[in-house]
Amino acid sequence: MPEFLIMIGLIVLGLALFLSFIPLGLWISALAAGVRIGIFTLVAMRLRRVPPAKIINPLIRSIKAGLDLKADQLESHFLAGGNVDRVTNALIAAQRAGIDLGFERAAAIDLAGRDVLQAVQVSVNPSVIETPIVAAVAKDGIEVKAKARVTVRANIERLVGGAGEETIIARVGEGIVTTIGSAESHKSVLENPDSISETVLNKGLDAGTAFEILSIDIADVDVGKNIGAQLQTDQAEADKRIAQAKAEERRAMAVAYEQEMRATVQEMRAKVVEAEAEVPRAFAQALREGKIGVMDYYNLQNIQADTKMRGSIADLGAGKNEGKD
Repeated sequence: MPEFLIMIGLIVLGLALFLSFIPLGLWISALAAGVRIGIFTLVAMRLRRVPPAKIINPLIRSIKAGLDLKADQLESHFLAGGNVDRVTNALIAAQRAGIDLGFERAAAIDLAGRDVLQAVQVSVNPSVIETPIVAAVAKDGIEVKAKARVTVRANIERLVGGAGEETIIARVGEGIVTTIGSAESHKSVLENPDSISETVLNKGLDAGTAFEILSIDIADVDVGKNIGAQLQTDQAEADKRIAQAKAEERRAMAVAYEQEMRATVQEMRAKVVEAEAEVPRAFAQALREGKIGVMDYYNLQNIQADTKMRGSIADLGAGKNEGKD
């Protein structure tokens, strides 16, 4: 009896290991769905470390949808790091929408890092991209702020290597700035905001991108600052500061020149005092040597006294005149 139980346990264990390694249930489901695949193919997937359910379930969906896909195609895409479920769903959605999308292109789009299913959905149902507020200055110096809504549709042919939404937003913003900047007045922009969308739409901004621009609609237009007046004010303030700096420079030069002249005058006065101090000595030397006489000396003293008296009289007369005035 114990040997019988042990044998049954070994049989159950062996059957469990067999079913865990060989997906018999998945093989039966595939056969029931009309997918012809051998049991040894599923075993080979196990050996290649490919989960059979990741391949068989999408293959069943594709066959039921009428797509002609092979297990080898899905397995190779899985081994390349792709998302088999997303590619299969994208192919089914493209077939339902009448979009010409083959497996190789869908796999390439998926391996490029783009969501191929979302691309198909956007191709069927266009998406709206809203740009941030773009500020530009018209020729009259008034700032105009605009916001646009860009309706785009995914371009399946350019999804691989095409630029994304950021490029569309940047190009539309550049077009808005150019259009507003070329306007003669901000009033013309406010009166005809559709001129912005028409001008920008005609620039072919979707070239080289993964999208096709269907329409550009200006959602909001507003008046900003008077940039021209502000620039003129800033320029006037800058000119004022420059003039003040130059005036301060001239004043400093004048102060320096005045100080230099004072130093020169003081130096000259010192020399005059020094020279006047030498006069008595020169007279004494001249008297000792007999070059001048005593009478000459007295005449010179009289002349100096007369000069001082005349100066005193002149100062007194000037004081009286100032009193009369």
